[in-house]
Amino acid sequence: MDIGRELSKAYAKAFPKVLEAHGELYVRSGGRIGHKLLFGVPSLIIRTVGAKSGEPRTTVLTYVKDGDDYIVVASMGGAPRNPAGYHNIIKAGTVDVQVGTESFPAEVTALLPGDGDYQRLWDLADSNNGGRYAAYQRKTSRPIPVIRLRPTPDQ
Repeated sequence: MDIGRELSKAYAKAFPKVLEAHGELYVRSGGRIGHKLLFGVPSLIIRTVGAKSGEPRTTVLTYVKDGDDYIVVASMGGAPRNPAGYHNIIKAGTVDVQVGTESFPAEVTALLPGDGDYQRLWDLADSNNGGRYAAYQRKTSRPIPVIRLRPTPDQ
């Protein structure tokens, strides 16, 4: 038995559950607990409505700052399709963002390879996340979107 391989399998199986528990704690605590993941990467909460259902949706994602903007990546661990949350966020155009205990509205811009600022923002996000996004991109043929969340003045 290859212990390293078995540990990797166990980690891969447990990690989604850890992320789910982290997100639930972050949301339920009102942002007081959970701003940073176990390995120190900051995360935020996006609130919007389902593109098809119209029901409230909450998504917790890691982010990196680019000036005043928040950059997130719709990686879904390198799955073959974009996450449902990506479609909800894009359709909404404006979402509610929570970072720690602070909330604000933000304008959404999706970027794909070939778009002007994509590569710079991809590199910034990937570096912040320990190279995980590049690993996810190697697992899938779909281009993984980068999303810019630009805080907007309260209406």
